[in-house]
Amino acid sequence: MRAFKHPLLQDLTLERLLYALSDPVRLEIVRYLAGVPEATCGELDGGRPKSSMSHHFRVLRDAGLVQTRSAGTTHLNSLRGDLLEERFPGLLQSILAQR
Repeated sequence: MRAFKHPLLQDLTLERLLYALSDPVRLEIVRYLAGVPEATCGELDGGRPKSSMSHHFRVLRDAGLVQTRSAGTTHLNSLRGDLLEERFPGLLQSILAQR
């Protein structure tokens, strides 16, 4: 199984982060992950096609918002909250507070 690539702290950009969060599906995923330690892709798909969700998870990973790890055949996703707080203090919490 392939390993997922995740950007380093210094490679996180505000533009990528805001782009990733500009999509309602991705924002919904991030909001869900903010309330749980980790979740499978199936828990987060909302009945959407797998190919569509793969794209959303890739955008979230590339922006540095989500960490994905493999456990057997399952992919587990978690929010990289501490890393994001270090790079952009208060930003993620401000965005998640908006409804």
